[in-house]
Amino acid sequence: MRSSPAPGPWLRLCALAGAGATALVVASASLELGHAHWGFALAALPPLVAVAAAAYLSYRPLLPAAGAALLLLLAAIALGGVVGLASEAAWSVALHVAGAAAALTASLFTAAQSFRGASVPAGPWRDYVTLTKPTIMSLLLITGAAGAFVGADGWPPLPTFAAAMLGLALACGGASALNHVLDADIDRLMGSRTRARPVASGRVPVARALEFGLALSALSFVLLATTVNVLTALLALVGNLFYVLVYTRWLKRSTPQNIVIGGAAGAVPPLVGYAATSGSLALPALWLFLIVFLWTPPHFWALALMIKESYAAAKVPMLPVVRGDAETARQILLYSLALVAFTLAVAFSLGLVYLGAAIVLGAIFLALAWQLRREPTRPRAKALFHYSLAYLALLFAAAAVNPLVL
Repeated sequence: MRSSPAPGPWLRLCALAGAGATALVVASASLELGHAHWGFALAALPPLVAVAAAAYLSYRPLLPAAGAALLLLLAAIALGGVVGLASEAAWSVALHVAGAAAALTASLFTAAQSFRGASVPAGPWRDYVTLTKPTIMSLLLITGAAGAFVGADGWPPLPTFAAAMLGLALACGGASALNHVLDADIDRLMGSRTRARPVASGRVPVARALEFGLALSALSFVLLATTVNVLTALLALVGNLFYVLVYTRWLKRSTPQNIVIGGAAGAVPPLVGYAATSGSLALPALWLFLIVFLWTPPHFWALALMIKESYAAAKVPMLPVVRGDAETARQILLYSLALVAFTLAVAFSLGLVYLGAAIVLGAIFLALAWQLRREPTRPRAKALFHYSLAYLALLFAAAAVNPLVL
């Protein structure tokens, strides 16, 4: 009888992390450590969720143990609520500790089971870097860093800033890896540019890419929740799930407005940065979110004009495929006008340095969008696409610098 494939190192790491955190849950419950106990429970959940999800999708023999570990920990957390309602009666505390101990037993069994099975090649390590889409991540980190500076109204505390950026990078990398998994079928149809991607080409097995993306996403939440704050962790998780499940899995394949709605995922990093250094959300964070939200359609539709044939070959309903080049160029100009108008309207909140950058950068953006409207050609689209990257980076850099100089 042929052995089932064994989970890879990323899933094993999650299984071990889940077991270790659950052990700390049990110990802290026994010692009645209060806030630390709930912190350990919060840290144990993401890796156990990642293991259960990967088991369901790729490693079914692991599912009974992984599912039991997750459900038992959730039950133990619920029993923790009973402890509070029962005014910490001895029977309720004992029941809570017993539930956590059962979760620990199941998580330890899951970790042991994750080392069983036939070995499967993991693929070149460089491909795992590619899975995180470093170029896209770098732009998202710039917007996240700007949000951190605006939230701190100056220099953010270095430890908090470093943890927030690392956690955001892990969330972005995890979402991108899962995007590679879900888009593998499309990538094989869109030509040489995407056919050679790690998952689409088969260099990285689907199961390995899946567990890699889930592990990074889980680690992101644990890091942000334990070293920054829970709000920051939740925001990063929401952006991750929206990009993977709402945009990649649903909108991208179903409507030409995919990038308009789905652009909300790419606009989350400024919220993450702002919440990390301020501990809350306020109007300046919303302004930064909406700037990225309005920037995304003209930026992405310019790219879609450049590779329209590829999207058509994969039957992805991007705007140029469905409505044509002229209409796409018109929509790009309209969104560009809205974008620049909005960036100027919120200058009262983001400062004079930002205002100067918004005027200069916005004028160039509008000129390129107008030229594309008059002549919707690939060179014009390429010029706007590449400029839009610099535009967003420089505009957010100005927003970050403003509180440092004024």
